Amino acid sequence: MTQPTIYDAQIADLHGKPLDLAQFRGAATLVVNVASRCGNTPQYAALEELHERYSGRGFSVLGVPCNQFGGQEPGTADEIADFCSATYGVTFPMTEKVEVNGDGRHPLYRALTDEPDAEGYSGDIRWNFEKFLVGPDGAIRARFSPQTQPDSPEVVAAVESALPSS
Repeated sequence: MTQPTIYDAQIADLHGKPLDLAQFRGAATLVVNVASRCGNTPQYAALEELHERYSGRGFSVLGVPCNQFGGQEPGTADEIADFCSATYGVTFPMTEKVEVNGDGRHPLYRALTDEPDAEGYSGDIRWNFEKFLVGPDGAIRARFSPQTQPDSPEVVAAVESALPSS
């Protein structure tokens, strides 16, 4: 039996319409649990910049709102969309708000959390803005802590190495 990939998870976009994760097959994707009222929220700017820089080369950021860490994403879908657009000019896809830990952990995160980061940590998401880089084949290539900036050399290098060959 094969291990489920992110493409097997059923999820809706931020506005409640089905979001087919298979659209990311063949592209490198940085999956990030996001929140609007977190000390890490300014990472939205670097995520958008990364998305814009590499989207023409088969890359996307996928934002996944979550309210499990200090209630830092309390807004409605419209409030989240308005905040991200007005404050950070976010153009990358965003999913519905989900749980990333616990009994209600979304299947997308069940497919991600066994992956260890560079320090060997695997398991539960530690805080908002934890990042998973998924390769074009659906394999998880890297996991980055919430404190790792999206424009850090290690994230940029990992994204560049995961881009599909042209």
